[in-house]
Amino acid sequence: MEASHIGVLGGGSWGTAIAHILRTSKASPKTLLWLRDPDTAQSITRERRNPKYLPDLELADGIETTGDLHEVAQRCELIFVVVPTKVMRPVMNELGNHLHANHVLVSCSKGLEPGTARRMTQIFREETCCLRVGALSGPNLAKEVVLGHPSATVVASDYDEVVTRSQEALFGPRFRVYGNPDLLGVELCGALKNVIAIASGVAEGLGYGDNTKTLLVTRGLAELSRFLEKLGGHPKTMAGLAGMGDLMATCGSPLSRNHQVGLRIARGQSLEQIQAEMRQVAEGVNTVKVACELGARLGISIPISRAVFQLVHEGRPALDAITDLMTIVPGWEVDR
Repeated sequence: MEASHIGVLGGGSWGTAIAHILRTSKASPKTLLWLRDPDTAQSITRERRNPKYLPDLELADGIETTGDLHEVAQRCELIFVVVPTKVMRPVMNELGNHLHANHVLVSCSKGLEPGTARRMTQIFREETCCLRVGALSGPNLAKEVVLGHPSATVVASDYDEVVTRSQEALFGPRFRVYGNPDLLGVELCGALKNVIAIASGVAEGLGYGDNTKTLLVTRGLAELSRFLEKLGGHPKTMAGLAGMGDLMATCGSPLSRNHQVGLRIARGQSLEQIQAEMRQVAEGVNTVKVACELGARLGISIPISRAVFQLVHEGRPALDAITDLMTIVPGWEVDR
């Protein structure tokens, strides 16, 4: 079967939003959305709504759905992958059985694989035959994108073709798409900013104001910069949409799942209770484990990430964690 559609893997809020963006772009390609839940799939195709994740928003017309990965591989050459990081490897392993070298895979999932610290595009290359891979990241809150608020994103890849094809597919009157050659940096920023967003949510939950939240964002940016410098990312990526842009949106918006986790922890809820009540995955919960392991291995100073780990996984009181951060002996903000 000749490829005739653009594929999206994942029927959560962001996967649904990507499918909507494709259909409202200037190119308006035929779009095939893969998701596991047949009831949600039926609602999207018949009622143009995702009742689980975006129940109040009307989606673009013409989004087709399927639960068959083989069908996606047959009908789609360009595929945007938007599944949780914890299931990325098994999904790509299954999809990889149906792919060929001409397929183009773009990760829209922001996280690192637990245990290995692999980026999503690394998993693509390990589990499939595809070399032309990329990552999409930026300050993209799904609800605002579907509402048509002017937004922008970045697509990073080692291959210009991946960027160009993604731009052609997604660019529209309300959605801009920029390219970036720094695949490693864009993926790291997308994953690690979720950890800082939890810390920002904690500050809000404790009743602190903009001074405190800005402190956490800027010092969190310093932690992200240390990771990029150590692993070989480009420093300019931190100043762009995938770095500072995404950090600002995720740390400041009530629509951010990671921000909500921090907020609710500070207000006394347990992680188990929060996860039971949240329908969507907050990637920072798992990413903070990977970040602390990676930071220890690389010898990187990451006090905010360590504090978030203690809060989320060790049950440390939020006020104690903030107090400890404020009593660290200050050094120089920039190298002398």
